[in-house]
Amino acid sequence: MTTYSQISSNKKRSIGLMFFFLVFVIIVGWGFSYAFNNQAILYFAVILALIQALAGYYAGDKITLAVSGAKQIQKQDNPEIWNIVENLTIATGLPMPKIYLINDSAPNAFATGRDPQHSSIAFTTGILQKLEKVEIEAVAAHELSHIKNYDIRVMTLTVILVGFIALLSDFFIRWTFYGRRGSDSENNSNIQIIGMVIGIVLAILSPIIANLIKLAISRKREFLADADGSLMTRYPQALASALEKISKDPEPLEAANKATAHLYISDPLKDHKGSTRGWFAKLFSTHPPVEERIAKLNHMAQ
Repeated sequence: MTTYSQISSNKKRSIGLMFFFLVFVIIVGWGFSYAFNNQAILYFAVILALIQALAGYYAGDKITLAVSGAKQIQKQDNPEIWNIVENLTIATGLPMPKIYLINDSAPNAFATGRDPQHSSIAFTTGILQKLEKVEIEAVAAHELSHIKNYDIRVMTLTVILVGFIALLSDFFIRWTFYGRRGSDSENNSNIQIIGMVIGIVLAILSPIIANLIKLAISRKREFLADADGSLMTRYPQALASALEKISKDPEPLEAANKATAHLYISDPLKDHKGSTRGWFAKLFSTHPPVEERIAKLNHMAQ
């Protein structure tokens, strides 16, 4: 897949994700409006879906950065990382993204934003302390590749989508459980049971939807970003070395969660032995195995 076809594919995928998101919420809203015999629920769901989709597109990056505890910096705050990113953008013709730091000793980084003109890269303080300059440059190039290829738009929308689906599931389940206490009539009791079943089904579907989103955020794009970033620096071994250090670092990233984990260059949800937290997280892993990524990078260097 060429760079241009990758960009086109990601733009179409962004539209598809937003459409799927709106349709899904409307269907859920209709289900609950039918179960509770209240059309206002459907209207509420549609309005909320539209607001959420627009918020995801225009403010998703700000939400992600805020949730991650990232603080924006200027050149005088950290000239080294600023110059690294600036030199890469000059070489590739990309606009300069905003630079953020996350005060966390675990080494990691991610990019976010809806397009190259509205993009940001966040680095943890740990990655600046534990990696060599050429390795940090390789990580920055990887993230800039995501920006160039519009991966960040799809990934940012995914953060909002996954989070909202989880909130819907929790909200309606609580509503059905607590709502049963309001009336003892047989008719209302049956309606509450229907609503509860829908809420439980939604809760079951949430991880399946998350898995579909994981497929939308294809592992193949991480390989493409590795390759494209290495072409920027002409030094794939540096990224291979960076990935090895990040993956083997014993400290988990405290600011990471399941909604934002796929944004990072390496899976941040790991225990102190460096393994992924639990079998469920492994089952829904959003990152290719580090060993495969390193092997491909080393092959590029030959």
